[in-house]
Amino acid sequence: SRAPGSSGSENQESAQILESEDTFLEEETLVPLQAPKLCSGVEPACHNYRFLGPEGKVDIEFIDKSASKYSVHFPMAGFYLWPATRLGFLVTAAVTVRIALDSWSLHMNLQHEEQWMVAGPLFDISVEPQGVIAEIHLPHIISLPANEVDMSWFHVAHFKDEGMILEAPARVEPFYAVLENPSFSLMGILLRCARGTGVSVPITSTALLYYHFHPKDTKFHLYLIPSDSLLTKAIDEEETKFHGVRLQTSPPMEPLNFGSRYIVSGSAHLEIIPEELKLSYRSPGEIQVFSKVYAGKIEETIELEVTEKRHKTLVWRTLVKPVDLHFHAASSPSPPSAEIFMKENRRHLQARLGDLSGLLDDLQDSEVFTEEEKDLVQQLRTQQRKNETLLRMVEKKGPQALEIFFRSLQQRDPYLMSYLSQQSLQQ
Repeated sequence: SRAPGSSGSENQESAQILESEDTFLEEETLVPLQAPKLCSGVEPACHNYRFLGPEGKVDIEFIDKSASKYSVHFPMAGFYLWPATRLGFLVTAAVTVRIALDSWSLHMNLQHEEQWMVAGPLFDISVEPQGVIAEIHLPHIISLPANEVDMSWFHVAHFKDEGMILEAPARVEPFYAVLENPSFSLMGILLRCARGTGVSVPITSTALLYYHFHPKDTKFHLYLIPSDSLLTKAIDEEETKFHGVRLQTSPPMEPLNFGSRYIVSGSAHLEIIPEELKLSYRSPGEIQVFSKVYAGKIEETIELEVTEKRHKTLVWRTLVKPVDLHFHAASSPSPPSAEIFMKENRRHLQARLGDLSGLLDDLQDSEVFTEEEKDLVQQLRTQQRKNETLLRMVEKKGPQALEIFFRSLQQRDPYLMSYLSQQSLQQ
């Protein structure tokens, strides 16, 4: 968890300032005959228009792709997850679901007596027949667990003819909030924080870096945004129109704070405009704020850093070498082994593993753990200690135990695996 930082007034969505007035249309871009593909040939997860259901993948039909309107038919009872958005449905019978993506700014002005923070995408959902959706899992960007975040702050906002109606979720989990036996409308997650609390809300975040070739002055666009795959998709598509190519980068080292300001810096010869970015949520389709980095001719390694302005804490760093910009399309990487997965994601697993009951049952059933070892983990007082102990014990038992743990986690916590896979695409 993060110590309280920015004031309540800094967190207001309505107080956002467009630090950069440059848009893609103002760019002079010269493109080589073969533009580089620098994402290792991997299509971003947000381009995967499929749900995962009890019998495998279920394709999504495009009603109007340009307007982000989709339809999907779930053929049987069970749980269905859209990994690209982390939107999920628990259904009791076959049902057709229609989904449209919308913008918060079109439906509400965030200048209220209380401060509202957008905490996830806005969906317009309808179902046929009604009454067969037992649960809907609406994605959010709040970093949990975090002692500063009061669960009572979470609300599902429904936009209807009579205005905005708020509903408390049945429960809040990392990555999503749950409504049971829901009614459907234009809906999404809001976080309500009383004015003057001085609480900084930690959110999962992503740094996106795009390369724009120019023979005289190569430039980069750096975005600092909430970890919302729909938002990443919108930026990818806009950058592609102007031949921007996303580079592989790691996410920020820790959850960042909504409304806080971050300083972009780098190698001495770089020109950076603007040098300051404010972390805020702008719906897909709205103009997104970015820093433009002019690098001249790339003949040596350049360094980029992002530092939290108030506490001067380094939160993100990357290096770009000339070899990274060679005009080639790399082949798709093979799926990582369980050992590599654990090595790359141990910190995230330690912080984000939730209920361990199913994992522990699987490990005992597979004779990785004895009943005494399972009880040892369950009897620990804090979730942090349970997670640390579980990961350490599995690692000590070797590669086969790690593979069993990996398969169990894929089945038991698809939300977490979806999140980690999206993060790995940026590394």
